Amino acid sequence: MEGKTISDLMINEQIRDKEVRVIGEEGDQLGIMSSKEALKLAEEAGLDLVKIAPTAKPPVCKIVDYGKYRYELSRKEKEAKKKQRIIEVKEIRLSPNIDTNDLNTKINAAKKFLSKGDRVKVTLRFRGREMAHMASSKHILDDFAQALADICVVEKAPKVEGRAMTMFLTEKR
Repeated sequence: MEGKTISDLMINEQIRDKEVRVIGEEGDQLGIMSSKEALKLAEEAGLDLVKIAPTAKPPVCKIVDYGKYRYELSRKEKEAKKKQRIIEVKEIRLSPNIDTNDLNTKINAAKKFLSKGDRVKVTLRFRGREMAHMASSKHILDDFAQALADICVVEKAPKVEGRAMTMFLTEKR
C-alpha cells in the first residue's frame, strides 16, 4: 500500500485492467489472467476481488472478503499511529556569565529531555558587550556537551548565528 487510503482501493467491477496477477484467499499465487476470469474466481468463492498493488506491472489483485480486509487495514494503520513518536526540539538557553550551579540545573533539564527521546537545542545568547567575547565563551557549550557525553552526541557543532551560538544534541542510539 503505497500511500493509498482504504477508500481508494478498487474492487470487483471497478478493476478495468486487461490482465492482473491474482493472489488467492490463502495467499497462494494463481498467476496472471484477465480481470474477468479473476472476478469469476472471486464470485465462485463468494468473496471480492481487491486491487492491492495498482502500480505493479501487471496490477496485483487479491481474492478476499472486502469488509474484513478494510477492517484489518484500518487496524494496522491505527496500530502504526500508536507506535510512532514525534521528536520535538527542546531549547535550553544559556548566557555567557552562567554560574556552575545554574549550568548543572540546565544540564539536568537537558538529561530529562534527552531521556524522553527529544532533540535539545542549546543556545548561548549574547547581549551588549558580551558580543566582543564570543570566542572565549564557546567553552560553556563544550562543557555542556562534555557533561552529557555519556547519554548524547553533538548532532550539530556550536555555530554562531547573529547574537547567539547554537548547538544541537541528540540521544545516543
